[in-house]
Amino acid sequence: MNHYERIQRSIDFIEAHLTEEITVEQCAREAFMSVSAYHSMFLSVVGYHAKEYIRLRRLSLACGELLHTDKTIAAVAVKYGYNSLDSFTRAFRSRY
Repeated sequence: MNHYERIQRSIDFIEAHLTEEITVEQCAREAFMSVSAYHSMFLSVVGYHAKEYIRLRRLSLACGELLHTDKTIAAVAVKYGYNSLDSFTRAFRSRY
């Protein structure tokens, strides 16, 4: 398995668990890499740090839910791991 396949395996893991707590250690394990090797390889392949990628994907999905469902902002924020409405609002405004 080459580095790209390993990173893709970790991305598949991330995508399947976006509404759950995800650690970089779990992602590195999925890629069969050490955490330090994973950090540098993920950044090299994807262009973002793993935590930033997770944050951006969660915000992207949250945006879709806010646009296409009747869920409250608070419900969407909690679903995607934000502990407070304020932190979700800051992240959302910063991104969009």
